[in-house]
Amino acid sequence: MNGGYQRMCEEFVLSNGLRVAAEYIPHFPSVSVGLWIGAGSMYETREECGLSHFVEHMLFKSTENRTTREIAVEMDALGGQVNAFTSKECTCYYAKVIAEHLDRTMNLLSDLLLHAKMDEEEFEKERGVILEEIAMGEDTPEDLVYDLLAEAYFGDHPLARPILGTAEQIASVSRQALIDFRKKHYRPDNTVLAIAGQFDLEQFKTMAEKYLGAWQGEGTTHMPEAVDSCSGDVKRKKKDIEQVHICLAYPGVAQDSDDLYPLTVMNNLFGGGMSSRLFQHIREDMGAAYSVYSYPSAYTNCGTMTIYAGTSPELAQEVIDALHAEIRKLVQDGIDDEEFAMAKDQLKVSYMLGLESSSSRMSSIGRSKLLRGRAVDPQDIVRKIEAVTKADVERVIAHVLTKKCAASIVGRNVDQLRVLAE
Repeated sequence: MNGGYQRMCEEFVLSNGLRVAAEYIPHFPSVSVGLWIGAGSMYETREECGLSHFVEHMLFKSTENRTTREIAVEMDALGGQVNAFTSKECTCYYAKVIAEHLDRTMNLLSDLLLHAKMDEEEFEKERGVILEEIAMGEDTPEDLVYDLLAEAYFGDHPLARPILGTAEQIASVSRQALIDFRKKHYRPDNTVLAIAGQFDLEQFKTMAEKYLGAWQGEGTTHMPEAVDSCSGDVKRKKKDIEQVHICLAYPGVAQDSDDLYPLTVMNNLFGGGMSSRLFQHIREDMGAAYSVYSYPSAYTNCGTMTIYAGTSPELAQEVIDALHAEIRKLVQDGIDDEEFAMAKDQLKVSYMLGLESSSSRMSSIGRSKLLRGRAVDPQDIVRKIEAVTKADVERVIAHVLTKKCAASIVGRNVDQLRVLAE
């Protein structure tokens, strides 16, 4: 692989079944560690909507060994980054620190994971915090249009539900429901411990067993059915704001599909950057939008290709029509050699530059190990990017952009706009 990157990733299992992916990178001054849990909105029932995210919040409250304030002080004392996030398919608790703080970091992360009190008073406080977070999303049109797009595309599927949950659901959920959800999904067999950067592997194996090896759990995680088609629904939300926010979603590919690479190359040339077709035509030529782009989303057994534009109410229909015209042009005329080569090289360089961060390496191997069953090999990824041909990209264009799309739109006078192509 170009750049001389040598992979030193070891995968092993603790005595309780918890999987570990450890990548030693000696020239990095930092080490990043993360606990990846198979808990996200994709695995929630309708009654559990938002609980993955709620549990994530609660784990940063008091534990059997630390008060909420002591947790915050310890996080700051480590001097790096300690945080968490919840997505559609996983929850991750992570830290990026210097190597000498790794033991303290593992102590803190394992304490949050295994010994959180889920205190009633803290539960009620955090309910209020999350309700404010949901309200903030309602006031952020670009967030709102994505939530509506998920509803339009996925319908009754769990992927349609917002990660934060709904205000009604969070306002009524009980502390016991949260405890039960955590017990069901927070299990060693549903968790991956990932580490990347500068550390001693043998010491880390001992450390991981010490802090996490005795953890036991029981429960099951239900994998929802794949979504392989789109009904062509449109969701509209009237808001008295300055811009109209427009989203289109086409069927994409699953994260384990080799078609993800030609799809990503296609995305780069279509709407992935400043030289892309969408940016050059709608922003530079038309002057009709400040923000216009596209991106693929890949899940365990399905995916989407999303196109976004924000524009004025006066130009909204013109921009929608221009989006569809660019899609038709891409499908009918294909791509030329120059833009294909540029988009492919851009993808390869972007991926390789991402290897320069211990946190991005940890995220890559942790997410891949949890969702795909194996830690991703950077050399394999680069080989797959290099193997993409122009014919592959044009085949994926025909496969993706000729299907029905779903759409969402937020802003003034949105009922009057024709969002889907005639």
